[in-house]
Amino acid sequence: MPNIKSAKKRVLVIEKKSAVNKNNKSEVKTAIRKLNEVIATGNYEEAVKLYPETASVIDSAVTKGIYHKNTAANKKSGLAKKINALKA
Repeated sequence: MPNIKSAKKRVLVIEKKSAVNKNNKSEVKTAIRKLNEVIATGNYEEAVKLYPETASVIDSAVTKGIYHKNTAANKKSGLAKKINALKA
């Protein structure tokens, strides 16, 4: 445990920020899991309907600095490929 006042404050601030980041990551994972469940059932129309919401959640995580933009693009691309595979 730090002894200096500013170091103590940094510990508290980092704990708060970590909790917020963890919550945001969890939100993204939940959205992706829901879409993957729909894809697993083979329901193309429902998956297409749910994809923009999931992409929006991923993009908001990028805006908040949780994910790098290329990571988000990779996640969205993978989901789109899965959805397009249902169509065929």
